[in-house]
Amino acid sequence: MKKEKIVLGISGGVDSSVAAVLLKKDGYEVHGVFMKNWDDKHAICSAEDDYADALSVCKKLDIPLKKIDFTHQYKDKVFNQFLDDHVHGLTPNPDILCNKEIKFEVFQNYAKEIGATKIATGHYADKYDDNSICYLKKATDLSKDQSYFLHQLGQSELKNTIFPLGQILKKDVRKIAKQYALINHNKKDSTGICFIGERKYNDFIAGYLTVDKGEIQSLDGEILGNHNGHIYFTIGQRRGLGIGARMSSEDKPWYVVKKDIDKNIVFVAQGEDHPALFSEQIIVEHINWISRKPKTFPRKYYAKVRYRDKDKLCNVFSLDNDSYLIKFKSKQKAITPGQSIVLYDEKGVCTGGGIISKRDIPFLKETI
Repeated sequence: MKKEKIVLGISGGVDSSVAAVLLKKDGYEVHGVFMKNWDDKHAICSAEDDYADALSVCKKLDIPLKKIDFTHQYKDKVFNQFLDDHVHGLTPNPDILCNKEIKFEVFQNYAKEIGATKIATGHYADKYDDNSICYLKKATDLSKDQSYFLHQLGQSELKNTIFPLGQILKKDVRKIAKQYALINHNKKDSTGICFIGERKYNDFIAGYLTVDKGEIQSLDGEILGNHNGHIYFTIGQRRGLGIGARMSSEDKPWYVVKKDIDKNIVFVAQGEDHPALFSEQIIVEHINWISRKPKTFPRKYYAKVRYRDKDKLCNVFSLDNDSYLIKFKSKQKAITPGQSIVLYDEKGVCTGGGIISKRDIPFLKETI
């Protein structure tokens, strides 16, 4: 009996490698795809090293591996948006945009080319189908769940996608990799933004953007120092302010609480729980509803405002022009425009998400 073909994204890491093992055990004819998205010797995820690991795994498992260079498309669709967001005072997440704009499209196109019926990735996420509608779920291993990064996918991407690691624990992934003597069984997980690599974040950004210096001010308008560009600061940031051990009546560390992009001012306040850090409401300009858009609002959801954040109870209200007001049941700290808010139901099903565009600051009487 002829085996069903499936295209699997293989990065050279342990997760996608074990995904290949599991798919072969399930009887699939696995075809690997290695995507090269960045060409930089300083990057953490050295493409050549990762490709060598991917080749080794595929050879051991008797899997063909196709290398596709998408550095040009990545810079056009992901990296340029990453830079533009910084200019506009946002804190972007390029991994989410890559999944939406490039990765799944590449896998699906290659699947069509070789006559494969399905695609798969090594993400820790799960899915199920009900009445021909696909639903994205959190992974069994909640400590590794990556559904947050997949919230921009839709039915066309999910309907023929398999997540082999959706119901397996990370510790068991390592065991399987060791059992099969895979070269990367003990390889360190990649973290952070790979194209920045070992360099300091600010140094990297400075190589692509020209920015003006400005002032760092307290909420009372006192000038505490100067900055080299507002793009280097994000809400809730403590380190790298350059204010020094400035003493005050509070004698607490300083945190970025807001930015005035037009005036090029970074505002700071003292204390990790300063009330100016907290918000009750946000605006999201567009929400990608993975399965279907709800017919009625407001709706109650559990939201993550950053990866690895705990779920926060909220109500979502539909506004005009496909934008949404989200009200939290309790005040949330350091909500950051440009980051994603991802919505879940009480069963851990990811209903969708979008980019945070505005936040209120009740302490400063700033509304949205």
